[in-house]
Amino acid sequence: QVHMAESGGGLVQAGDSLRLSCTLSGHTFGNYVMAWFRQAPGKEREFVASIIRNGRDTYYANAVKGRFTISRDNAKSELYLQMNNLKPDDTAIYYCAGDPALAFFAEPPMTRDAYSVWGQGTQVTVSS
Repeated sequence: QVHMAESGGGLVQAGDSLRLSCTLSGHTFGNYVMAWFRQAPGKEREFVASIIRNGRDTYYANAVKGRFTISRDNAKSELYLQMNNLKPDDTAIYYCAGDPALAFFAEPPMTRDAYSVWGQGTQVTVSS
């Protein structure tokens, strides 16, 4: 059974950095297109970033472009989200998501329904 789990969330101040990690078990991580989503209180879950299977291409939401970096280590079955210059608006529960059936080398979808496997989420709180 495939299982995904995030870690690394916490409470930080505006301008600080944080690194989230996500580990997949039960299946070959390198087969999965991966993404990060987030959900703030009272808001819809939104796309943050995605990365293709070999890690070569990455994509970002406009709100985080230039501040966040998504990466992966297929040998360790881990996905990362390096978040720099955090803002209070970044406060949310962050979820990693993946799917093994998405197209190879195409830009991954930004819709949550496209991803079949999800972690439980990790809370990130940014104080002003």
